Amino acid sequence: SLPIPTQKGLVLGLYEQEIDTEEPRLSPTAIHFDAKTDGQLLNLIKECNLKGKLGSVKVFNNLDPEIGSIAIVGLGIEGAGYNELEMIDEGLENVRVAAGVGAKTLANEGCTQIYVDPMDYPEQAAEGSGLATWRYQANKTKKDRKPIPKLDLYDSAEVDAWTRGLFKADAQNLARSLADGPGNQITPTSFAQAAVDALCPCGVNIEVRNKDWAEAKSMSCFLSVARSSCEPPIFLEISYCGDDKAGRPIMLAGKGMTFNSGGLCLKNPEDMAKYRASMAGAATVVATIRAAAALSLPVNLVGLIPLCENMPSGMAFKPGDVITAMNGKTVAVHDTNNAGRLMLADAFVYGQTTFKPKIVVDVATLSDGIVHALGGAASGVFSNSDFLWSQLQKAGAISGDRCWRMPLWQYYSHKVTEYSNVDISNAGRGKGSACLGAAFLKEFVPCVDWVHMDITGVGMLKRGAGIPYLANDRMTGRPTRTLIQFLYQLACPEQQKQRLMEKKA
Repeated sequence: SLPIPTQKGLVLGLYEQEIDTEEPRLSPTAIHFDAKTDGQLLNLIKECNLKGKLGSVKVFNNLDPEIGSIAIVGLGIEGAGYNELEMIDEGLENVRVAAGVGAKTLANEGCTQIYVDPMDYPEQAAEGSGLATWRYQANKTKKDRKPIPKLDLYDSAEVDAWTRGLFKADAQNLARSLADGPGNQITPTSFAQAAVDALCPCGVNIEVRNKDWAEAKSMSCFLSVARSSCEPPIFLEISYCGDDKAGRPIMLAGKGMTFNSGGLCLKNPEDMAKYRASMAGAATVVATIRAAAALSLPVNLVGLIPLCENMPSGMAFKPGDVITAMNGKTVAVHDTNNAGRLMLADAFVYGQTTFKPKIVVDVATLSDGIVHALGGAASGVFSNSDFLWSQLQKAGAISGDRCWRMPLWQYYSHKVTEYSNVDISNAGRGKGSACLGAAFLKEFVPCVDWVHMDITGVGMLKRGAGIPYLANDRMTGRPTRTLIQFLYQLACPEQQKQRLMEKKA
């Protein structure tokens, strides 16, 4: 077959007019391009009465002999910054939205090479366009797949920032593809293979442990879930050493349930297919560590991912069962649907005794309660450290993928521990399932700074409006970029201070 001819497109920014009578305000790159067209571009913008409203887009063709299609995208108000009420840096997010909408529009028009205006924030322009033009089409016939366009920075020397943004978008896209894979294709074994393929070329070490190893380690909670399925369980142990001072690592734990039917407490059948993404936490951990390696972050990381399915079968664990966790605590199974926390409990105990981490961060689609509380707006964050919460809040504001702190109070601990015959229940009593799930996990992190991110609302299917650079009815890969930013802040605090000083100056 003949190669597809390259069709070039260009995304250019237009700031919002605050009053109707003022001249349209182009981005610096767009001003430069307009001069190349002898003012034709500006005339067309005026004729079409474009106002630069955030997320608006208009395509012009045949303005330039080299570049066939020019997308003019609305950047919103010029000079937008941190919005305290919204807890987001609107200047950065506006560029993601504009670049994403523009690049996606050009891709839909058939452009195979798209140049993007840096719009003052090349890293965010790369993130937005990289996320918006990616498509999940692993199960389309090859001839019917749409090409994913090549993205390039236009008319700017800030290549390092642009490349950083593409690395972050690529990481989130890796998490999206793993989470979106059907349960029969993304099994524990194939997820492990995908993790090896993604991480080994980056110089990250990965150990793939089998069921016998888990049995030898007395991971009874993990194995009680795993035995419900004929798919063999796997435990991944990932290590990235970016800090040669051999400091204690940060431990990332990801829930890797490659399909969650609910077990004997079966989920609603209409809704069940989306629980192929019950391993979204694991996908996020793999993607974050890959990005940390690609960006050479000076930090030591350990990633622990228990992988299995939760299925109804003659071997399945049952409501009323009592299991002894790896640390000797007895756990009553009051709901087989709450299996992810059992897997993580053993990962926590193993990780803390083996690696002595300075910080534990777990990422899990742990409870539907967080969806009722926050929807898809923010990851629910539970932490015993005010410092770590403040760092995550800041990371979310910068990445545009926000977090919201939830209570980790004794009130909830009492609800999961006050039983006469066992130490802990995997369900607890009463409402507030997200808080009860976090209280359960808290029993397995006795004396370490810890963050639990419940991503059931943000990390699975995207529904409806909001976040235009992510596709509807597809898995999101969130909160990968927030975690990368969080690790960067912890690894490079001096650079953070320097940037703040530059902003004030």
